[in-house]
Amino acid sequence: MNDIRCFISQSLIALTLLNVAMFANSATAETITGQSGNVRAEISYDKPQEYQYKNVRLKIIRAGKTILDKKLPQESEFDRPSGSLAGKLKLPVVDLDGNKEPEVIADFFTGGAHCCVYSLIYRYNSTSKQYTQIRHEWGNAGYELKDLDKDGLSEFESRDDRFAYAFTSYAASGYPLQIWQYRQGKMIDVTRRYPKSIAKHASENWQTYLEAKKEGDDGKGFLAAYLADKYMLGQGKEAWQQVEQVYQGSDRSKYFAQVRKFLRETGYVK
Repeated sequence: MNDIRCFISQSLIALTLLNVAMFANSATAETITGQSGNVRAEISYDKPQEYQYKNVRLKIIRAGKTILDKKLPQESEFDRPSGSLAGKLKLPVVDLDGNKEPEVIADFFTGGAHCCVYSLIYRYNSTSKQYTQIRHEWGNAGYELKDLDKDGLSEFESRDDRFAYAFTSYAASGYPLQIWQYRQGKMIDVTRRYPKSIAKHASENWQTYLEAKKEGDDGKGFLAAYLADKYMLGQGKEAWQQVEQVYQGSDRSKYFAQVRKFLRETGYVK
């Protein structure tokens, strides 16, 4: 009996140690890093279980000296850091405004089926020797960093997420192009400076509409996005004539009125 008790006791101790080890391993901090020149940034976090993220911290080091080390706010424990928006699992550290000082872009995804993505962008102030931060919301769209005008500085290529659910379901929604630049601590919408990119995107929205129509969808979401793209090109009148010809749904009068109102409210129609 004593042997059995001893065996049970040892087994319980072993099981307890195993559980402790498993918890410790599951809660081990993970890290996303990035570097440009002598500036290194890292986001660390604990992941006690899948889809749960805690103790998210950002550290920025310049020439071996830690300038910023802080815990970042989360909207919920599902609010997770992500390096994948930059194309690789790393923290973007890149000069966005051409002042020879790299900015740090901390991307986050709030979890859920469709929403939401936002970026915290940190800029170094050489006078105060501190970092200042802004937050930019991407909604469902996210972004890609691209040097669209080949000037050595990256733009944020995205979509206008305000069009999600505006006229139809999320899956059937279309989005006009959005391009942003970061300048002196602010995000600036510069989409209209890139007419070739807009024209390409408008063509893609139109082709997606045609494909959706073949599959039995009315394509309302893609037509609205197409119109927005064309308005940015100064071709709104021609685009309306085109859309009025192809869309013959029973709700066409109501739909056209909704689109006109929405395009005014979102600034596509002045």
